[in-house]
Amino acid sequence: MSGKVVGIVILVSALVAGAALYYLQVYGFYHEVPGAKVELVSLTSQEAEEIAASNLRAIDADSSPIRFRACFEHDISLAMATETYEMTNHTDPRNAPGWFDCFDAPAIGAEIEAGTALTFLGGKNVHYGVDRIVALTDDGRGYVWHELNDCGEKSYDGTVVGEACPEQPAN
Repeated sequence: MSGKVVGIVILVSALVAGAALYYLQVYGFYHEVPGAKVELVSLTSQEAEEIAASNLRAIDADSSPIRFRACFEHDISLAMATETYEMTNHTDPRNAPGWFDCFDAPAIGAEIEAGTALTFLGGKNVHYGVDRIVALTDDGRGYVWHELNDCGEKSYDGTVVGEACPEQPAN
């Protein structure tokens, strides 16, 4: 009899722990980002400049610098954007939680691959080793996510960072 009770306690504990882990990964750490803005790095000044964005929704999490996601609408032509802002080759948007339904990473990736969306640098080292990537579509939608840059990839995989990377801030 006590073996069954122990088994049930272990099973219930595993279910509760699994549910808690799922909740924390998908919902628990994320929060809306009020007052978020969309910026693109100018080709001439090499500085991030705010662009007009409407219906902006953004989420972030303090648990990781690459959890930022945003969706918005814009009225910039892709031709003008390519002549004004720094493009990037980051063409693989990271998945967002399912409840953040405006950000569909596979669909965004397909648009980038098809050429109906282009990616631009939104900011260099917004966190150490992390760049902000902005995708603009030709039909006026836009998306933002964070990607590890070369310094971030080296830093997190244990490779020697080297002189090309900025000094990592002290914790």
